[in-house]
Amino acid sequence: MALARRSRERGIDYWPGFVDALSTLILAIIFLLSVFAVVQFFLSQEVTGKDTALARLNTQIAQLTELLSMEKTSKATVEDTLASLRANLAAAESERDRYQGLYENLGSGASSAQGQVSALSGQIEAEKRVSARALAQVELLNQQIAALRRQLAAVEGALQASEAKDRESQGRIADLGQRLNVALAQRVQELSHYRSDFFGRLRTILGTRPDIRVVGDRFVFQSEVFFDSGSAAIRPEGRAELDKLAGALLDLDKQIPSEIAWVLRIDGHTDVRPISSGLYPSNWELSAARAIAVVQYLMSKGVSPQRLVAAGFGEFQPLDNDKTEDAFRRNRRIELKLTER
Repeated sequence: MALARRSRERGIDYWPGFVDALSTLILAIIFLLSVFAVVQFFLSQEVTGKDTALARLNTQIAQLTELLSMEKTSKATVEDTLASLRANLAAAESERDRYQGLYENLGSGASSAQGQVSALSGQIEAEKRVSARALAQVELLNQQIAALRRQLAAVEGALQASEAKDRESQGRIADLGQRLNVALAQRVQELSHYRSDFFGRLRTILGTRPDIRVVGDRFVFQSEVFFDSGSAAIRPEGRAELDKLAGALLDLDKQIPSEIAWVLRIDGHTDVRPISSGLYPSNWELSAARAIAVVQYLMSKGVSPQRLVAAGFGEFQPLDNDKTEDAFRRNRRIELKLTER
């Protein structure tokens, strides 16, 4: 008071200047608080937008994961994309945590806060671009899945058509098989009829010789009728018998219809004892040589070679397994069988 009084007494008033300075300080403080509040508001909005972007990214990642399970052919590419998204997400979460820490420790000034806000905005823009790439990947996967489904539908249609055609073919094959079996049965029946007539005529022509007999569906000649022991040369007596056989075959060929494929099979057989001749290494060669000799003689008498078959069985198809001379004689034979080709 004394100072003020002395100041007034001297004519100098300091109070208005002090009030102005104090007002200016208060306004500066209010401005800084306003700037702080604005920065806090923007940071809150950016952080909230960051959480929304992160939530959207998590949703897109879940969708991508589901699509990855449906699209096996794009698995590697999508897995790379998913890994990149997860890495970006982890980086974004790390940045969010860092910025939240900065937000909590904010107070160093408006310029520093504005820089952090700008950095956070840039990060959010980058995440938006990543999201756009992810959406593009999803769209590509959807197109690929649709194409695969169309291909699958086409394959299923082709498979169904093939199965229907296969069923139709199986039905035709079964019908043809049945018709073929009926035709074969008819041919066999017809051939059996001609075989019976042929054997009946042979019995009449050849008489009732003990060394010529019928066994089942075969006419059996003892080898001694045609050949000497160990030889494949036809004896004169055998040629006379083969002349009768050739005549019967020529008559039979005229009677059997041409569509019936018949042949007369001539089978040579020996007994079990090894041959001692140097001309034939084994009984097999001897039996085959005898069958061929009969075929060649019948051919010389005009029988068509297309109707003749020669086969050698050696000692391996015996009629009698005893080891007696009578059994050996029975096993040495030439058999005639009228059969299909």
